[in-house]
Amino acid sequence: MTFRLGFVTGATPDKWAGVWRERQREPIELVPVTEDVQEHGLRTSALDMALVRLPVVRDGLHVIPLYEELPVAVMNVDNVLTLLDEVTTDDLADEHQDWTGVSLRDAVEAVAAGTGVLVVPMSVARLHHRKDVTYRTVTDLATTQVGLAWLEDNDDPRVQTFIGIVRGRTSRSSRG
Repeated sequence: MTFRLGFVTGATPDKWAGVWRERQREPIELVPVTEDVQEHGLRTSALDMALVRLPVVRDGLHVIPLYEELPVAVMNVDNVLTLLDEVTTDDLADEHQDWTGVSLRDAVEAVAAGTGVLVVPMSVARLHHRKDVTYRTVTDLATTQVGLAWLEDNDDPRVQTFIGIVRGRTSRSSRG
């Protein structure tokens, strides 16, 4: 049976999936999910585990925080804010930032055309890199965090195996 690992945009499960493939007989399937449905796959058991962007509703979930990401403002390369090494929310106050209902790809396209800025985690900005956009760290916003989540009542031993991989345990570890 295939082990299904969800991951939000910007998260990079490849290193851990590679170790899984070296050590396990069962295949692993990497399933992209968006932040608005990242918990749904876990709660419906469509996913065994997921790399999620925190916070999540922890009721019924185990969550291991993994790493933090800096918030960045994505902007057209000709934007005057590119003269700064980093920006604040005050610097962004006059820029269009409401991308409600707009896909990430379309928002980056609009930013590339010179329509405002888009604030996202750095990994997302790197994923959507183009020649006509750049980004600057937003210094007065909190970092975002990526974590590994799974259902509390999921007692599949493969979950413990994957936790061991993420935590850097070797194949010879007594904990799996």
